[in-house]
Amino acid sequence: MTHPIDTRLAELGLTLPDAPAPAANYVPFVLAGGMVYVSGQISQGPSGLIKGKLGESLSTEEGAAAARTCALSLLAQARAACGSDFSRLKRVVKLTGFVNCTPDFTEQPKVVNGASDLLVEIMGEAGRHARSAVGTVSLPLGVAVEIEAIFELA
Repeated sequence: MTHPIDTRLAELGLTLPDAPAPAANYVPFVLAGGMVYVSGQISQGPSGLIKGKLGESLSTEEGAAAARTCALSLLAQARAACGSDFSRLKRVVKLTGFVNCTPDFTEQPKVVNGASDLLVEIMGEAGRHARSAVGTVSLPLGVAVEIEAIFELA
């Protein structure tokens, strides 16, 4: 039977990427106490890394699109943590979004909305979550956005 998350992804014309492998000495996720803690996922699409600095080379809308790719990678990691069984995924608990931006850029929440909105669009009420949106002067590999997540398991 197809899970509603898979159905919704198909309706939106979206495909989850393969769960990205870690780039250093850490694991992509940790299962603990009924929760899945997913390491930061960087903005990356089919054409490669989405790089740039908000308030300089990227618009808020382009940043939000980059954040959407992070959300897809977060779901891919959550799926891997659940053994490919989305029925084990109860809800998104929290996102922490990091936005590569100039010191005067103040629209970090609008950028991270790209991920938040997509998770709600895919998961409905179970996609609503607590959140932080933080500006930073740089991110690994020059990417525009990095987001980490906590999911609750059923």
